[in-house]
Amino acid sequence: MQTLAELFEHTLQDVQYAENAIVKALPKVIKAVQAAPLKQAIESHLEETKGQIATLKKVFATIDKKPEGVKCDAIEGLLKEADGLIEEAKGVALDAGLLAAAQAVEHYEISRYGALREWAKALGNDEAHVLLTEILDQEKAANAKLTTLAVTLVTNKFANDEPGRPSPDSAPHLERLTGRGRHSRNDPRTAPNLQRRRGMTKVSAPMGA
Repeated sequence: MQTLAELFEHTLQDVQYAENAIVKALPKVIKAVQAAPLKQAIESHLEETKGQIATLKKVFATIDKKPEGVKCDAIEGLLKEADGLIEEAKGVALDAGLLAAAQAVEHYEISRYGALREWAKALGNDEAHVLLTEILDQEKAANAKLTTLAVTLVTNKFANDEPGRPSPDSAPHLERLTGRGRHSRNDPRTAPNLQRRRGMTKVSAPMGA
């Protein structure tokens, strides 16, 4: 490759291969996932990915090329990692790991489509620029959805399921949040400190006054 046009075509073939590999891999991931919201999000993106492959066909048409893929080592590595999680992890670790793996794939796709879109613009290929922007926006939205799930499922639900981890509703946890534990304002050991902070400490009268 020596020209931007050649790089554009090669990278287009790269994502063509990647999207088809993802379509083949996602059903196994969906079957393995346990959390219903995460399962639904991946199912939705599977259908969206099929639509992206159809959009890529249109992008290839703008450069008079057939939609052919070339092996993408990056996506192969990411999907292999997901396979390893399915084989080795279970419970909380399985869903949390697969969610992170799905985000890694999204980040890869966002970087590829972001570059392709800008290259299309530089090459004066306005139609490809519009089509690639459409796919890029979908990938960004999918990643945002996964980020939200990471917060709501992993941080809140999964963390509470970990053995020995205090519940957010437990007394010690609430004490830390509200400051009403053993070092509260009613604790005589902290009263002088509070008085000093508020300028309320009494000044003793001078001797002999």
